[in-house]
Amino acid sequence: MVENVIIIGGGPAGLAAAIYNARAGLKPIVFAGSPPGGQLTLTTEVENYPGFESILGPDLVSRMRKHAEKFGVRFVDQNVVKVDFTKRPFSIYLPSSSKTEGEDEGYRSRSVIVATGAKALWLGLESEKRLRGKGVSACATCDGFFFKERTVAVVGGGDTALEEALTMTKFAKKVYLIHRRNEFRASKIMQERVFGNSKIEVIFNAEVEEILGEMKVEGLKLKVKDSEQKVGIRNIKIDGVFIAIGHKPDTDIFIDKVELDQKGYIVVKDFMTSVPGVFAAGDCIDHKYRQATTAVGMGVSAALETERWLEGNQG
Repeated sequence: MVENVIIIGGGPAGLAAAIYNARAGLKPIVFAGSPPGGQLTLTTEVENYPGFESILGPDLVSRMRKHAEKFGVRFVDQNVVKVDFTKRPFSIYLPSSSKTEGEDEGYRSRSVIVATGAKALWLGLESEKRLRGKGVSACATCDGFFFKERTVAVVGGGDTALEEALTMTKFAKKVYLIHRRNEFRASKIMQERVFGNSKIEVIFNAEVEEILGEMKVEGLKLKVKDSEQKVGIRNIKIDGVFIAIGHKPDTDIFIDKVELDQKGYIVVKDFMTSVPGVFAAGDCIDHKYRQATTAVGMGVSAALETERWLEGNQG
């Protein structure tokens, strides 16, 4: 069987695309991943999604998915491991363990929407994982509001980290900016803004050893080098910590399949990739905004472009 459209990714972009494609009668199938739902499932309260004054991230994803199911969208909660865009129809492959005896080697489709998202890079600490959503975040724009008049820390040294620190000054009373080197990688204009903000205290040559707290973030244990490169330990009291050491788009399986930029984000024009009939949306193409709302908008746009493309390429 050849599908009209296969959507790879079960986050906001993929689900929004699925709803629009289903209502257009295209009967899409969504490979939602395992576990499904994307980064939003790691978020606690969401207060900036229009229509919901407050909703848990997993609940928002669940509502989107039920909405899609209402229109007949089919879901497969498996990770795609390989794609073949060299011939039509396109082929999408799942892990061999997910196949049943006699099943075709791969799913085939006239068009594909890639909505695999991106992952925040983390420090890799056990305490970081345990307190994620309890004061540990990777998005100041998403969670900054919860730290009004609190003390927070931002970890990182690039433009993203400095932007996060400046964003947090709108909410927090004090912001520590922690960087493991003795100077920032960020642009000069961003550095000037940070050094000129009285709410921000920069701590250079420091690495986070542990995030302190049992049920919520209460502080940081830092390994700090002095001017003579001697290592000491410094503890600071904080209410929240934002990890801003970068994001990595989930696009490894698309290397040499579609055009990617230097950071691994998929290159698109009007949401179409370098392969006609293969579209992309959401955080896998967006290194700037990375919001659920913008992902939804891109998913809708990609779905509409896919529908138009299929109408013009029935053969």
